[in-house]
Amino acid sequence: SVSPTHGDQESSVWNGHFGCTCYHPLFVSNQYGDLERCTLRPGNVHSADGWDAVKQVVARYRDTATSIAFRGDAAFAQPNMYDFLEAEGIEYAIRLPANQILQARISHLLKRKVGRPAHYVQHFYQSFHYEAASWSRPRRVVAKVEWHLGELFPRVGFIVTNLRQASKNVVGFYNKRGTAEQWIKEGKGAIKWTRLSCRSFNANAVRLQLHALAYN
Repeated sequence: SVSPTHGDQESSVWNGHFGCTCYHPLFVSNQYGDLERCTLRPGNVHSADGWDAVKQVVARYRDTATSIAFRGDAAFAQPNMYDFLEAEGIEYAIRLPANQILQARISHLLKRKVGRPAHYVQHFYQSFHYEAASWSRPRRVVAKVEWHLGELFPRVGFIVTNLRQASKNVVGFYNKRGTAEQWIKEGKGAIKWTRLSCRSFNANAVRLQLHALAYN
């Protein structure tokens, strides 16, 4: 997420994606909205920097959970993340950035059908195996293509996963990740956890932890 900063604060850096000077905190939540981990980070780090906080959450549940599954946005589409989750026997669905190779695999879904367009959103799914140059082996990729009335081009998304469910169900599982963004908005609105106005970075890191405790 993003926590805009004001003034001369330690590790406050311009972030081109968010278009502001900020901190770039990382949040890990469970399916019930509880914050499992949060970490304050400088404003210019990669979105997945410090992702091994997930390992600590997994360790906490290892002896009590019957199964663990992970959802993450495209920033977490990294080979070391896949390798860890697979080694731990964890199911996952992670957004995969599009590229020409992936789009070529679904080129037949990217062409608008002849005739009058439907007056409803049309959804198409395709599952295939793909191996990026940095991967140790091929993995399953699920593509979702949406055609919306009045839009010239379709909306396309790719998900890398080890789930064995039908493609539509994999997309449905991944889409629940969006609920976590609502919980982050809730934390910003109700707990004001973006109020990190101390001069020291460490002091602001402590403030974020206190906000997280209050939120939970």
